[in-house]
Parts: sequence; C-alpha cells; structure tokens
Amino acid sequence: MNAVVVAVAVMLLLSLLRVHVVVALIIGALCGGLLAGMGIDGTLAAFNKGLGNGATVALSYALLGAFAVAIAKSGLAHALADHALSRIGSDTRVYGVRFALLAVLLLVAVASQNVLPIHIAFIPLLVPPLLYVMAKLRLDRRLVACVITFGLVTPYMFLPTGFGAIYLNEILLGNLDKSGLDITGLSVMQAMALPALGMLLGLLVAVFISYRRPRVYDENKIAQVEQVKAQYNPLSLAIAGAAVLLAFVVQLWLDSMIMGALAGFVLFSLSGVVRWREADGLFTEGMKMMAMIGFILIAASGFAEVMRESGQINSLVSGAEVLVGDNKLLAALLMLVVGLLITMGIGSSFSTVPIIAAIFVPMALQLGFSPLAIVCLVGTAGALGDAGSPASDSTLGPTAGLNVDGQHNHIWDSVVPTFIHYNVPLLIFGTLGAMLL
Repeated sequence: MNAVVVAVAVMLLLSLLRVHVVVALIIGALCGGLLAGMGIDGTLAAFNKGLGNGATVALSYALLGAFAVAIAKSGLAHALADHALSRIGSDTRVYGVRFALLAVLLLVAVASQNVLPIHIAFIPLLVPPLLYVMAKLRLDRRLVACVITFGLVTPYMFLPTGFGAIYLNEILLGNLDKSGLDITGLSVMQAMALPALGMLLGLLVAVFISYRRPRVYDENKIAQVEQVKAQYNPLSLAIAGAAVLLAFVVQLWLDSMIMGALAGFVLFSLSGVVRWREADGLFTEGMKMMAMIGFILIAASGFAEVMRESGQINSLVSGAEVLVGDNKLLAALLMLVVGLLITMGIGSSFSTVPIIAAIFVPMALQLGFSPLAIVCLVGTAGALGDAGSPASDSTLGPTAGLNVDGQHNHIWDSVVPTFIHYNVPLLIFGTLGAMLL
C-alpha cells in the first residue's frame, strides 16, 4: 500500500480511538516512513527536520494565549458576554440571541481571512469569555466549531481578497501557470463557486439539522478556568480595545502574530491593567492554555516532512491515474480524494496546492478537462482536508477557544463534525463543478 495513505490512515484511526494527536502523528509518520523504505534513522531525520517549520506558529499560539488571558483580565470580552446574558429571557429571545452569537462569530471569522487577515488570532481572545453565555444558551459547541471553521476556510477558497488573494491568485493560479495551464482570463470565483456552495450547504445542515438541539455543559467547570464575573471599568475597556487594535496593526505591519500579541501584552502591562507582579503568572497561564495546540502543530510539521521526503505522493497520484483510464467522472473524484489525503496529512491547503498542481495539471489536460474545471479541481483538492484534519489551523483554532474548560474534545467535537459537514459536500460539489465547467 502507498505509504502516504497508510500514514494518514494510522494517524486518523489512532486519533479517533482517543490516542493523543501528537502521539498519533508520530506513530503515523513512523509507519509511513518505514513503509516507504526510509528506515528508522531516515524517518526520524525527516521528522526532526520538519519540527522547526511548526515552531513559529506554535510560539504564536503561546503568545496569543498570554494575550487572551490579559484581555480576560481587562474585562473587554466579558463586557460583551454580560451584554449577551442581559438579553437572555424568554425562549424566543434565547433563540434570537443564539443566532446573533453565531452570526457574530461567523462574521469575525470571515473578516479574519479577507478584511483584517489575522487568521485564528481572534479565537483565544473572543471565544473563552463567551463560553458561559453559550452554556446558558445550551448552544452545542460542535455547531460553534463548524461555524468558525466555515468562516476560516470558505472565504479564502472563494473570495480573492486577504488570504483569499494569496491562496487563489498567488498559490493556486501561480502554480497552475507553472504547471503548464493557460490561466489567461480565468475567473477563480467562477471556478470555486460550486465548491463554496457545498461548504454553505454543510453549514446550513450543521445549524438547522445536526446540532440544533440544546446541549448541556457544566457551568462550574467554566467558572474554574474563566472568570464569569470580571471587574471592568471604562478605562480598562478602553485600554483593552487599544491593545487589541495595536496587536492587529503590528501583526499586519510586521506580518507576525508573535510581535502583534507581544505588543498587545506589553501595552496591558505598561497601562497597569495587568500589574507587573501579575504579568509573569498571567503569561505562564496563557502559554499553558495553548501548549497542546502548539505541540500538535510542531508534530504535524514533522509528519508533513516525512510525507514529502517519502517520495510516495507522486506514486499515489500515478496509481490514481492508472485506475481512472479515460473516465473523467472517476478521475475528478479520485483527484479530490488524493487531495483530501495529502491535505489531511500535511494540515495546510496552502502547502498542498504546489504539490498536487504539478501532478494534476498534465493528467487533467490529458483527460480533456477545461482550464476552468482544472482550477476547480486543484483549488478544491487543496482546500479538502483543511476542515476535518486533526493538524489543521481550521480545527485546532476552534478547539483552542472551546476547550479551555476541558468540555470540548478536539477529535470528536471539532475534527469529526467539520469533516462530515464540509469535506463530504466539497467532494460532491467539487466533482460536479469539474464536470460542468
């Protein structure tokens, strides 16, 4: 069997059996490397080489955790939570507040990709203080994870602004052009419209069918880790707002989440909202809160490097090419499945497109797919697995905010729900788009 398929399958199976994701990634990488003939030394060398690629993002998460704790100390997010709690009354109002809260989270997630490209930086700042409100509303956190993940993935795969401009114009069209496809006059929005529609369908199913029933959470556990009643005043709220704005400006200016979070935390310390004698404890508390996510990202980078150096990705695509013959429908479906496997292993759609574009373009041209259909195929194949991968920012981010009290399991409450509601529609609508365009 192909080493990439085995490695991803082992990683996913162990994760579903509640083996910690870091352990699952290491064991999966070892299985894949050994099956590819890299040997134990070669596999470990590749894994260690890849670890450094995840260090920057892991450190970003740690500093964002510290910044999130400082924001909680200021009471900014709690002021928003208190306002939401004050509007909870009758069942009708609860229903309205529930949808209003979901709409706010969705809009912020979309803005984090296209308007103010801060990616997942908002999650540990905004979500933990709202957990008590969600518990009062009996809002299923699996639904919240689906809403946030939709906002993190769909905008960049459809709207060519912010991160979308990077993914669609620079990475997708750029690599298709390098691979020999004539991209003159092609509309990426037209090519990705059907896959984006599939994502929207998955979101609507999650909201109105799968997770519409109330779910009970232990409010005492939330109170143990998140201040339900925070002390705040106009000055602390103003400083918190300034710190958030400073963090975003610095991040956009320097293109660094690390420096943005650090700048915001320093402002809190200098202003007195966070006292100097408390700063060390708050910083440590925030880093501990995000430590698991950071280690998963580091391990995922090692896993991805083993997959790249195994040399098995090309053979995986070649095997698919042999199976399809001249059947365009089967070819489209298998290309997307291969993209799903690669992205779930690597954990990043942005890193997957350069790998699959060079292999898929000649194959798709030979089978007679139109240039627009090829854009749809490769763009969808890259995005597949971003939602639903245990090692993806799009699932790790929601978990980081929703699991601060230990009541949200990363695999069963973030990964499985987003996989079902987004990857399945993407496979169907991506195949449909490739056949119709």
